[in-house]
Amino acid sequence: MTGIITARRGLLNRFTNGQERGDVAPARRYHDPMPLRVAFIAAECEPWAKTGGLGDVVDALARALGELTGATDGQVDVFLPRYRAVPVPSGTGPGRTIRVPDPGSLDGATDVAIVDVAANGYRLRLVDAPEAFDRDGFYGPPGGGDFADNAHRFGLLSRAALEVLRLEKDRPVDVIHLHDWHSGPAAIYRERPFGDDQILGRAAIVLTLHNLAYHGWTPAADLSQLGLAVGDGIVPRGADGLDLLAAGIERAEMVNTVSPGYARESLTPEFGFGLDRILKAKGDRYQGILNGLDTTVWNPATDTDLAATYGPADLSGKATCRADLLTQVGFDAVDDAPVLGMIGRLDPQKGFDLLAEAAPRLLKGGARLVVQGSGDARIAAAFRSLAAKRPDRVALIERFDRAMARRIYAGADFFLMPSRFEPCGTGQMISLRYATPPIVRRTGGLADSVVDEIRQPGKGTGFAFDAATPAALAEACEAAMAMRVAGGPAWNGLVARGLAVDFDWRTGSARQYVDLYERALAIRRRD
Repeated sequence: MTGIITARRGLLNRFTNGQERGDVAPARRYHDPMPLRVAFIAAECEPWAKTGGLGDVVDALARALGELTGATDGQVDVFLPRYRAVPVPSGTGPGRTIRVPDPGSLDGATDVAIVDVAANGYRLRLVDAPEAFDRDGFYGPPGGGDFADNAHRFGLLSRAALEVLRLEKDRPVDVIHLHDWHSGPAAIYRERPFGDDQILGRAAIVLTLHNLAYHGWTPAADLSQLGLAVGDGIVPRGADGLDLLAAGIERAEMVNTVSPGYARESLTPEFGFGLDRILKAKGDRYQGILNGLDTTVWNPATDTDLAATYGPADLSGKATCRADLLTQVGFDAVDDAPVLGMIGRLDPQKGFDLLAEAAPRLLKGGARLVVQGSGDARIAAAFRSLAAKRPDRVALIERFDRAMARRIYAGADFFLMPSRFEPCGTGQMISLRYATPPIVRRTGGLADSVVDEIRQPGKGTGFAFDAATPAALAEACEAAMAMRVAGGPAWNGLVARGLAVDFDWRTGSARQYVDLYERALAIRRRD
């Protein structure tokens, strides 16, 4: 099994050639006649509710699992809050009401509606609790900050999902797949009160860490929102609160993050965000699986948002897309000067500040910049200033715009991802598929998914640099731009190799998750 990170020998040995060694019988494989029933619990799922890559992964992985013959017992269930902004299809019924224990309710329980929606390849199960989720914003009010009752809100999501699964006895759930801290309470609740439950007690838990920077810290004063208290057997005496992500890691049979590179980095104090010790303690029950890409969603040959479609066999449409992008942002569409695109949350983590500082040098060298994103006010102000001074060479699209994002992927000459840390990232995968070589910092999933042409001439798919500095970013961009100017077989080969990389969930990563589920289930059944 690829990508397993070994910090110390765990209770089980590794998989070898697809078989498990040790004192646990081999788990069911994805071709086994007894497929798995899998349920996700997540705070985001594209296109229903999304702020970042979490939503993309939940949607695409759930769909891919359902397309692997014999892997899952029908469609994957995805439990998601029914936020105010979730677009529920017309004609959807009010849902089935269940009574859920709720420490925030005066009588200790509340009625929650479960609204089942036929999504694209999986079953979306909206947890409709208006008091908790009918608000502006998923995690906090507009303008920033968190809702004070987030522990209660996401505890209710977890409890409602578990109550539904417990009642569905005709086909018991095998694996409950949790995503980030928002579903951490589910791991606690499986331990108590459902430890002896015949349905939930037998189910394995897999926890995927999409971003270790967010833990769901719940101070001691707020533990009652989860129905917990210091010294209750769950929260140790003397504790000043509960880290929901850490609690999930401790209790899950298997834990993974979204790239092998980030899994290795997360075992260090620099990138572990205080969780490196607990992750090391998981031993070989912690691993990295590189995120995949939904190649039906991201396909320049069928993308209706583009001015022209294209593919590996005929790239002529890309020139049309380039001219369209430049026209859209007010640049000279005939000018052949290189165009560098960047999309994402304006945040130092993503390296937008590095680009802002490197911009004068890049502009002097002839580059043009197209940046889309919103977030950090200082970074936004820096790009606004650049765009005001050089509107012919710098464009800032300060909003979330799906169609424009696609035009940038297709129309730019290079795509930038200078992240300080990056669990995986999908932008580099999309840009490769759209014949736009990425320029990335060599970290986490970026290092796993982009081969540096400078270090490996004739084998690269993009360009990578090490130091998180404006100078290092500028040097990588200059090397990339010089190669484009030179053109010829070297440039054409670079683009062709990028187009040939297969990141499709169904042919790679989804099958690794099935292996992960089977191992988790074997561990749970043994324990």
